[in-house]
Amino acid sequence: MELDPVIHAAARLRMTATLARIPVGDRISFPRLQELLDMTAGNLSTHLRKLEDAGYVEVYKTHSGRTPVTYLALTTTGRRAFEDYTQALTSLLDGQDGQDGQR
Repeated sequence: MELDPVIHAAARLRMTATLARIPVGDRISFPRLQELLDMTAGNLSTHLRKLEDAGYVEVYKTHSGRTPVTYLALTTTGRRAFEDYTQALTSLLDGQDGQDGQR
C-alpha cells in the first residue's frame, strides 16, 4: 500500500483528521478549523485547495446576513481516502508489506 501524497503532507493530514471527526452531513466553518489547527488563513486556504482539487473536501459558501461564511466538509471520497491512508500507515507501522499481510 502506498501513502496518499495528497493527505500525507503534515498540514493536510491534520486537516483531514480533524474533518474526519465531524459526523457525515455536518460542516465546520473555515474560522473554526483555522482556530483548531492554529494555521494562518492563507496556509489553510492553500492546503484546502489541494484537498478540494483531489475531491476530498467540499467547500460551501453562503451568507449570514451580509457576511460571507465558508463551511467545509469531507466528501465521501475524502473519508474513504483518509480511511485508506490510516490503514496503509498502520500496515506500514506494523511492518506489513501491504500486499499479503506478511511480516
